[in-house]
Amino acid sequence: MSKTNWLIDSTHSEIAFKVRHMMISTVTGHFEDFQASVETESDDFSNASLEFSAKTASVNTKNADRDTHLKSDDFFNSEKFPEMKFVSKSFVGDKLVGDLTIRDVTKEVTLEAEFNGIVVDPYGQTKAGFEIKGEINRKDFNLTWSAVTEAGSIVVSDKVRLAVDVQFTKQS
Repeated sequence: MSKTNWLIDSTHSEIAFKVRHMMISTVTGHFEDFQASVETESDDFSNASLEFSAKTASVNTKNADRDTHLKSDDFFNSEKFPEMKFVSKSFVGDKLVGDLTIRDVTKEVTLEAEFNGIVVDPYGQTKAGFEIKGEINRKDFNLTWSAVTEAGSIVVSDKVRLAVDVQFTKQS
C-alpha cells in the first residue's frame, strides 16, 4: 500500500499545556505557531509516523509578563532554542511514543492518542482528528526555574500536562 501524507489543519487544532500554579489552580497555555505532518500506510493510522514542531516564542498564556518569562532562559529560551519538536517512533493502539526535544534536551515520551476517526468535510477534504494527552516533567527538559512562596507553596509545578487536539487534512 502506498503512503498517504496528512498536514495539520491549524485552524482546527490546539497545542495546549496545563501547569499547576501555587498548587491551587491551573494555568493553561498554548502555542500559536506550529506545524505537524503525518505519514500513514493505513486508514486506522496504526504505525503512522508523526512530526510536530512549535515556535517557543509563540507561547500564549493570556498574560504578557508570564509569556515573557516563559520565553526567557528560565524556561524555553526562545532566542537560543526557537523550536520544540516531537518525532514519533511508534503509534500502536492508543500509545504514541516519540522523541520530544525542548531546549537542548531530547527524551522519549509516551502519549495517549485517541483517534477520533476520518470524515469528509463540506469542501470535499478528508480530515482525521486526534486527542493527544500526556504528562512530562518540565525539569527533564531544563525548564528548571522554581520559586517558593513565603508560606512554602511551590509557585509552578514540575508536572506539565499536555492537551493536544489536532485535525489533519489528507494530501492528494
